[in-house]
Amino acid sequence: MTELSDPLDIDRPPSNRWTEVWRQFRAHKGAMAGAVVFGLIILGVFLGPFVYPHDAQYLPSGRDFITLRDTRPIYVTLWDPSAKVNWHYVLGTDNLGRDNLARFLSGGRVSISVGLTAMILSIVLGTFVGLIAGFFRLCDGPLMRLTDLFLALPILPLILVASVLFRESLALSLGPEMGTFLLIVGLIGLTSWMQTARIVRGDVLALKEREFILAARSIGTTPRNLILNHILPNVMSPILVSATLGIATAIITESALSFLGFGFPPDFPTWGKLLNDAVDRMTLYPERVIWPGTLISLTVLSVNYLGDGLRDALDPRSRSR
Repeated sequence: MTELSDPLDIDRPPSNRWTEVWRQFRAHKGAMAGAVVFGLIILGVFLGPFVYPHDAQYLPSGRDFITLRDTRPIYVTLWDPSAKVNWHYVLGTDNLGRDNLARFLSGGRVSISVGLTAMILSIVLGTFVGLIAGFFRLCDGPLMRLTDLFLALPILPLILVASVLFRESLALSLGPEMGTFLLIVGLIGLTSWMQTARIVRGDVLALKEREFILAARSIGTTPRNLILNHILPNVMSPILVSATLGIATAIITESALSFLGFGFPPDFPTWGKLLNDAVDRMTLYPERVIWPGTLISLTVLSVNYLGDGLRDALDPRSRSR
């Protein structure tokens, strides 16, 4: 006797692979929370200046400087009515009278822009190396030894040395902000592609022995078309996961560089630079350390949870668990 199928399954339209991935992703509560938090942070730092149009680099002078410097966030009045606050500056000002909230928003734009751009560079480079190493046997040994060499290098000291050597020359030719931006993005991207290359190479080695690849070879498909039309679409899953995790790594590296004083110019805020500026007076004004530290932590945690959700949704083996 045959078992009757579920009537709900009869009416359900057939779903493709990406519909199933989205369903699995939605079932991952941590990933959904991470996506919401990361989306809110991006909306806040990029659209916040339209709602809160204060200049992050405005320096008051004269009597305004005395009045506005070192004001506290307005919520401090809940437990300290005598605190020096200014209701036009929601999160207070720094020791030079600059708006803290505007600087947090501006610093977030820089930090997230560095993270996204450096991630794109590292993913493109790692994917290229992994595809070539996995598909062409003659290139596998040299490219993997190059990958091992980069993995053996002390990345942060190397970035610090390169920043000291090239920052001034790039600042003179491209300007302080753009020169430093390109330098940091290039250094982070060129030193963080190795894991992606190894993951992509392993998947390519497994894929090129599959039946559909052998069938494509038998009808005379060129290596270029094999890589672009057959192999690359099938390795997009680990690439997407590496991309999300690469954003977090790039933001942490940029924050560390700025905190150590090797990042952007002093008048150009980033979250790491704001942390560095606030360390000397963190006992008197702890919120100046808490806010940028919290924003960095939330961004990195949300991206990590987003990557975990993508990994589980894109891995067919996780669907049986």
